[in-house]
Amino acid sequence: MQLGVCYYPEQWPQDWWADDAARMVALGIRYVRIAEFAWSRIEPEAGRFEWAWLDQAVDTLHAAGLKVVLCTPTATPPKWLVDADPAMLAVDAGGQARGFGSRRHYCFSSPTYRAQSARISEAVARRYGQHPGVVAWQTDNEYGCHNTVLSYSAAARQAFREWLAQQYATVEALNSAWGNVFWSQEYRRFAEIDPPVGTVTEANPAHRLDYRRFASSEVVAFNRIQTDLIRQHSPGRDVTHNFMGFFTEFDHHDVSADLDVATWDSYPLGFTQDFFLSAEDKRRYARTGHPDIPSFHHDLYRGMCQGGRWWVMEQQPGPVNWAQWNPAPLDGMVRLWTWQAFAHGAEVVCYFRWRQAPFAQEQMHAGLNRPDRSLDQGGMEAAQVAQELRALGPVVSDAIVAARASAATAGRVALVLDYPSLWMAQIQPQGADFNPLEISFQAYSALRQLGLDVDIVSSRAELAGYALVVLPAHLREDSALALRLEASKAQVVFGPRAGSKNQAMAFAEGLPPGAFAKLAGLRVQRVASLPPGLEDSVRWPDGSTTANSRWREDVQALGAEAVAHFADGKPALLRHGRSWYSAGWPDEAGWKQLFTLAASEAGLQTHSLPADVRSTRLGEWLFVQNFSSSTVEFSPSNHAQCLLGARALAPQGLAIWKLSASA
Repeated sequence: MQLGVCYYPEQWPQDWWADDAARMVALGIRYVRIAEFAWSRIEPEAGRFEWAWLDQAVDTLHAAGLKVVLCTPTATPPKWLVDADPAMLAVDAGGQARGFGSRRHYCFSSPTYRAQSARISEAVARRYGQHPGVVAWQTDNEYGCHNTVLSYSAAARQAFREWLAQQYATVEALNSAWGNVFWSQEYRRFAEIDPPVGTVTEANPAHRLDYRRFASSEVVAFNRIQTDLIRQHSPGRDVTHNFMGFFTEFDHHDVSADLDVATWDSYPLGFTQDFFLSAEDKRRYARTGHPDIPSFHHDLYRGMCQGGRWWVMEQQPGPVNWAQWNPAPLDGMVRLWTWQAFAHGAEVVCYFRWRQAPFAQEQMHAGLNRPDRSLDQGGMEAAQVAQELRALGPVVSDAIVAARASAATAGRVALVLDYPSLWMAQIQPQGADFNPLEISFQAYSALRQLGLDVDIVSSRAELAGYALVVLPAHLREDSALALRLEASKAQVVFGPRAGSKNQAMAFAEGLPPGAFAKLAGLRVQRVASLPPGLEDSVRWPDGSTTANSRWREDVQALGAEAVAHFADGKPALLRHGRSWYSAGWPDEAGWKQLFTLAASEAGLQTHSLPADVRSTRLGEWLFVQNFSSSTVEFSPSNHAQCLLGARALAPQGLAIWKLSASA
């Protein structure tokens, strides 16, 4: 459990660098990420490298005792490169090339830009790959940010055709899979196929899905070029990439297969304002962030790399500049977010950034320090966390880290998040507000409110040992996953639309839930999307009622038994052995009812946590966080020892408990 910071020496006078480094160490910082946007300073013109400043920066940070995470600078190709090769630019859906003047303006499919990115990455890796101060590498920066995964350039069109030829072998096979007999969409050769953009009305959903798969594979290939070069010239160092929040444009599991550590950029207030929360929740959590937004991503990215290794590479330290509204976090939230990350297994929490920039696009984005070099509120709270880590001491810290590394799946919940399934629902939502990421998050949040710890895993993950497996939005028919679910001993919860689409976006064979039908014991006969304001009530065995909105299915039971019913008497929740199937989109209370029943059958103990309180257990260690603005009385048992905080959790407060052996 260590702290880091993002630093931009090229943006500050060189005579500040040594003082900055000394102040970082005094504050408790141990890691420093640098140079992800520095290409124009490293290579101001083609073939002319200026290494002296970066040499000095790395040496200065290392001399102060800091560990450097060095980045490849490919997220910001310089103007001279764009002028020399304008075909490297990404092209948007309107046919407009992305212009120079911000960042991420390249096309993943451009062969010339891939060559240039390999050239600069290799140059940096050769120069610093053996430097004793460089302990890790970051490839590029935030792949896909600003909607840049999908490009419709000439290079992308050609690469897509080649990808299709590899996938289908013959154009006849493609025509059959896509159902191109519909609307005379049949092709005679792969060279006739364009990206699915600019059509009069909706493009063929199978065409769109394959373009999403293709675009994701281009990100994987682009990243692999850099990881291979880094490992060649800097063996033994960790290689990572910083992913984003609520971002699904490429398959993060596939990219992570080439990484040692997954990292992500955590901005709880920005994500609360910009994404799918209700207006009420956006007001309620405006200055704290929704309690489950950080943890959802912590648990997601912990499931990316072998061994569950992950960091927060950018932690929000104050107001940001990019959301629709950018409130300041309540005092104590930066500390709480940091400890929340450690509770979910982060090795490092790295704040963005060391000092607020007084110029350019991100000048309104806070740092640990203000532009005048004075410590801001976020810096004060980072220092507090560092002091608390020291107070816990190495024995306790090492024990928590060991518990994190050896965390078993037994007694835990797995939530399956499958990127192709998300793409399927995004391409064909059937209802304007059917957001597969939202229903996944709502299911996750309900589990966390019940005090359950969750691993978010891929559809290829090993599921043996989990007590409960939840698939909130797994549209993709997946016979391999179905077999693993059947072989497991877990209770299995399916959300609506499970197994409803085959690999080509057509109906699953035998009607939904397709390959999951044997386990679920039912068949979906009709579906309906419900407009805002139209809800169905759901009656539960205890006589309580909850609300169902957005989606509803008429289900034929083939061995399954109805557990809860819609107002018209039709099944809303069905059970078949270890399987539970929701025939609609439950509200929060409905998810909690469902998970309470399934968890009980799984032998898991649930708790009604106080509002906006969350708990996370790592072995004998229990972390409790209070996101509310009220003091909350909470303790796990009379036999637990409180190592940090107190039984009375202050607003935005934290407690760490060591549980007794019997707890």
